[in-house]
Amino acid sequence: MNNFRNIAGALGTIVFATSLLFGCSSQTNQKQESATPPAEAATRSYTDYKGHTSTIPVSPQRIIFWGETFGDTLALGVKPVGGYGYTKQVFEDRLKGVENVGFPINLEKVLELKPDIILYAGIEEKDFEALSKIAPTVIFDTFAPLEERMTKLGDLLGKQEEASKWLKGYQQSAENMWKKLKETEMKEGETASVFTYYPGDRLFVMARTGLSQVLYDENGFKPTPLIQEVLAAQKGFELVSLERLPEFAGDRIFILNPTDEEPKRSTEALLKSRIWNDLPAVKNGNVHLIEAQQWNWGSALVRENLLHVLPGLLRRSS
Repeated sequence: MNNFRNIAGALGTIVFATSLLFGCSSQTNQKQESATPPAEAATRSYTDYKGHTSTIPVSPQRIIFWGETFGDTLALGVKPVGGYGYTKQVFEDRLKGVENVGFPINLEKVLELKPDIILYAGIEEKDFEALSKIAPTVIFDTFAPLEERMTKLGDLLGKQEEASKWLKGYQQSAENMWKKLKETEMKEGETASVFTYYPGDRLFVMARTGLSQVLYDENGFKPTPLIQEVLAAQKGFELVSLERLPEFAGDRIFILNPTDEEPKRSTEALLKSRIWNDLPAVKNGNVHLIEAQQWNWGSALVRENLLHVLPGLLRRSS
């Protein structure tokens, strides 16, 4: 799980390098010919949200994206040469030819792929420094709001028009979905919360990451007051004790089913506990179980797919 992140980046000024044309020599009794060697790739200065300034290509071709919003690149019609942080269940058919660079990131694999830009959705300075020696590296805020994230990614990849078009389509689809849900499944001002267990019997409430990003759409569910505090603190998630679960629980509860055996057992114990069964959402049948490995990702493609899945999910309470 990534550490908590703060949005603190600013775009740098754009500097385009012009291509140089060179003339070639002439010979007696022959027409003078000119040759144009390949121009050097245009570059510009860019400052990421952590304050690192790099010289990056204007139109990168060999991209590595490491982070949970890997699917953002695919939504823009860009297939990285390498990456990590994607869910095969949602877009496996689009991953052919994409090399998995591992977790933690495998520097040797990255070097082999010869990237011209690395988008690193982590915050480890030692990783940034090591990656920067291989290719221009930008620390990317994977927890940023969707519109901000896709706009910045479009700028980084030279896909501004594609980003604008995708956002417009997504926002219209989301608006239509929430409108229909409010007519059939939802109550005005209804709150929701998302919980999941991790190894070590650790219970987390989700905020600026994964499924919760979709639920807390401006037209969607409302966060509970304590979850709003986590959101205001720019956190992706928060560790909570079982005793404090009722303080975070909303009118609807989404439980992310883990894949590892230990957190599975913790989840099973939770669902049998007195604290759990006393929750209003549980008594009212407003609990929804969802596969974490498949749907707890914040990428553009997963969110797009969730617009089709969520209505059916809300109709099937546990």
